[in-house]
Amino acid sequence: MLSAPKLIILADSNINQSAHAKKNYPYCIVGNDSLGLFSQRPTLELTFTAENNGVYVQLDSIKVMNRTQGGDTVLYWPDTVLSIYYVGIPEISKGENSFQVFQNYPNPVTDQTTVSLYVPEKDKVSIIVTDILGRMIVKSERVLDKGKHSFRFTPGNSSLYFFIACWQGQSSSIKILQTGFNSGGKSSLEYLWSEDSSPQVKAMQAIQSFSFTPGDELLFIGYANGLESGMLDSPEESTTYTFQFATNIPCPGTPTVEYEGQVYNTIQVFSQCWLKENLNVGTMIPGSPNQSNNGTIEKYCYNNAPDSCTKYGGLYQWDEMMQYTTQQGARGICPPGWHVPTDEEWKVLEGAVDSQYGIGNILWDSWGYRGYDAGTNLKTTSGWYANFNGADLFGFSGLPGGYRYYGVGFFDYVGIYGGWWTSTEGSGNGVWGRDLSYDFPEVGRSDYYGWHKTFGFSVRCLRDF
Repeated sequence: MLSAPKLIILADSNINQSAHAKKNYPYCIVGNDSLGLFSQRPTLELTFTAENNGVYVQLDSIKVMNRTQGGDTVLYWPDTVLSIYYVGIPEISKGENSFQVFQNYPNPVTDQTTVSLYVPEKDKVSIIVTDILGRMIVKSERVLDKGKHSFRFTPGNSSLYFFIACWQGQSSSIKILQTGFNSGGKSSLEYLWSEDSSPQVKAMQAIQSFSFTPGDELLFIGYANGLESGMLDSPEESTTYTFQFATNIPCPGTPTVEYEGQVYNTIQVFSQCWLKENLNVGTMIPGSPNQSNNGTIEKYCYNNAPDSCTKYGGLYQWDEMMQYTTQQGARGICPPGWHVPTDEEWKVLEGAVDSQYGIGNILWDSWGYRGYDAGTNLKTTSGWYANFNGADLFGFSGLPGGYRYYGVGFFDYVGIYGGWWTSTEGSGNGVWGRDLSYDFPEVGRSDYYGWHKTFGFSVRCLRDF
């Protein structure tokens, strides 16, 4: 239970009230009462950080795209927190020449963190740090020149701190989260350096064009050192998102998955963790009848040969794969903790592996074969017709497993073509699917002509977010 709110007034004891009045600087009031800026209106606070297989990565910027309504906004480091009002209006950062405190990095903190602030003109800046109970942990006052100034904060034993700075009666505050604990239990604040430059802040036009309603799907794209990493979510509460910049390695912490008597390898493709092999689960049935909702997972093997399932994985009709639900992103026949990827999640994969068109590019929304070399980069390095093999740069190992034709149920195109379902329905009785072809360097996307739910295609599973 929180203690009663405390009121803390920062003022120089050597300057009397009339002196303050002469400069027309109001008192700077902070503390639990002043933290209403975090609670006056319900908000989602989306915090972003990044790593490469456990090693911290400093983000250059973060782009947030609303894939439901449209619109986007960009955060520039060290600003790594986006506050979105539930009514759909995002937090608008102050202008370039305004006094402000930038979100600390890294955040959450495990040991030490850096906090930067911008001072529009030389004057005294008062800083306090309080804990969640409103107790003053650190107090600092110093005259700072115009420009950007950075401090190192070492937290103590609290999991949440409020960093509040005041200048000429203006205040600016941030939250600092801690996941580790200082064994000494003592907090400290150390001045690091200054830069005589205006901060790089969010573009006002981009922010004003961004809107959000609970339930919207957001695409987050993190940029660092010339690379990009993307993830999707429909946030319902304040969340910290960690971009992964490792790729072509087993998924950290989950190198393999054992499921229904088989062991599958995993592959990390930036922020997505995929099964490295096509799913091969269930009981084989002949290619002629449709799969049925009889309590048993059924699969087709190319040309009714069990060895084909061993090599290429099973082929499944959409309803059987989804286990007779139409909820996109459903687990379906995937292992626990995994799901059938959505159309949007495939777009993230395509943008991550293509050398020309990045994540979030409008090109991925189009129909047909799209991109530059995403298909080549996803295909295996052997096994494709006429030696039209792929580069498999990211370890996805897309195979030419062919498909089972609907109706009469014959099989075709093994070695030439590989097709994968998504969990996203399309037009009519179609479903959005993806395909790789021996003679195309791109990836195909369609929701009709071959993507009828009674076709049999391969399945790849994606680990839950």
